[in-house]
Amino acid sequence: MPERLLVLPPLPARPADGHKGLFGRVLIVGGNPEMIGAPAFAGAAAFRAGAGLVQIATPKSILPFCLAIEPELIGLAMPAAQKRWDEAIAKADAIVIGPGLGQSAAAKKCLDGLLRTDKTIVIDADAINLLAAGRTWPKRVKAKLILTPHPGEMQRLGRLIGKPKQTQTHEDRLNTALRAADATGQVIILKGARTIVTDGRRVYVNDTGDSSLSKAGTGDVLTGICATLVAQGTEPFLAASMSPWIHGMAGEIAGARRTPRSTSARDIVDAIGEAMVRYEGRFGVDDGTKSDQKHKVTT
Repeated sequence: MPERLLVLPPLPARPADGHKGLFGRVLIVGGNPEMIGAPAFAGAAAFRAGAGLVQIATPKSILPFCLAIEPELIGLAMPAAQKRWDEAIAKADAIVIGPGLGQSAAAKKCLDGLLRTDKTIVIDADAINLLAAGRTWPKRVKAKLILTPHPGEMQRLGRLIGKPKQTQTHEDRLNTALRAADATGQVIILKGARTIVTDGRRVYVNDTGDSSLSKAGTGDVLTGICATLVAQGTEPFLAASMSPWIHGMAGEIAGARRTPRSTSARDIVDAIGEAMVRYEGRFGVDDGTKSDQKHKVTT
């Protein structure tokens, strides 16, 4: 029986005299001519969640448009020279791959290369679909992964790990997420109402969010938040558990302002700051003595 995480850990410390180099560097890989907003929203969310530096690696043809959406981003035109690509990976404290990536041979090659690095990577959207298109789960995965499937993507992944049950009930969703985490050895964020997070031995069930999140682009926002927490030193399972709470609360805040019907991914990005204030009020900020034991649970 997995342990149940009931109380989330505090936010990473943020010293008043800190500089951008202290607050994490995130690399986001994605985008194609038909989906320029996805990586830009992930980058914007990473900034709102507190990242010091965010670099976006996207095709040269769309990079100026992505930077116009979020000009604080550092651009890397793809395909990049090998030296620049290696440098971007080396400098990153956390990596996101998938938002708007597409499923080309070049995208698959990029994903396969990142899986062999020693980084923590948030796998989203098309990167999940590329994994699901394989015959088996990749054997040479060195990176630590946080996979963020919605139910449809989870069904596609299912054939690699043993066909999952239909994810109609909460119990079915929980069993599916646990099976995926056990089979892959990675952290799973199974998105949806009451998002489920598990690494196979621990489980967190989120209780924030509403239909304001039922819009294109909101998943990209979640990946940006999650990657920032990882980049700031939060252990992957805990970062994966904290981020849906913040993301869901941002959705509730944005929905209260705009109504759930009219809320967009950009509105949710803009509400992240207030959501983090509420998170801090409920769970606090790390005082330097944070440990997993504080947040541990029940069986």
